[in-house]
Amino acid sequence: MRIALIGYGKMGHTIEQVAQERGHAIVFRGDVGWSVDQLPDADVAIEFTTPATAEANVKTLLDRRLPVVSGTTGWDTEAMRLLSQTTGVPFLWASNFSLGVNLFFALNERLTELMHGYDYQPSITEIHHIHKLDKPSGTAITLAAAIGENVPVESVREGEVAGIHTVRWDSPADTITITHEAKSRQGFALGAVLAAEWLRDKQGPHTMEEVLRLCWLEKKKKNLYDFIRTNSPSNPQTVD
Repeated sequence: MRIALIGYGKMGHTIEQVAQERGHAIVFRGDVGWSVDQLPDADVAIEFTTPATAEANVKTLLDRRLPVVSGTTGWDTEAMRLLSQTTGVPFLWASNFSLGVNLFFALNERLTELMHGYDYQPSITEIHHIHKLDKPSGTAITLAAAIGENVPVESVREGEVAGIHTVRWDSPADTITITHEAKSRQGFALGAVLAAEWLRDKQGPHTMEEVLRLCWLEKKKKNLYDFIRTNSPSNPQTVD
């Protein structure tokens, strides 16, 4: 698969490494000031830039009829989802592409269901590196939306923390806490590349939940990471 990278910072470099390990070619590395005229033929674009530039980047790519995977947070994706729906050009945005975080989303939803009717108050804390521009993180917003209340979110920026998200349910008697801690950018990059592999022959807007359902539901007897490795483009397997 021929991939155009839009955004070539630390995340872009990690995506490049993961994509090449999975047998893909990086045909374009677009950073600040990139132009659509520079784009060669590609099968899909992966966009990780800034909240201020993401919508213009995605629109340019969709107008070029290039499928887009976007992981930039802190911007309103609705107009681009509508454009994708209208034109049929595939578009997938996620607040977090990490496989572990998406499991954490499911755990958060289930815990929220269990807490209904009990005297517990939820709160969220997210910690990221000092270079992350948006507050709160897109992941924290997704977690809060699943809880469905006016959940207080504390945002901390320090050092080079890859990402820590904690959901806390507090009562006068005790506290229940679930936490996801990213160890590096590798998990985010792998999820983005998996999404690109899945998206290229689809139509319209999609979600990360659809991508991961392929792994979790249809191959539920296999270890997830074993499935990802054996189902790489260089060693494809049929999913019935």
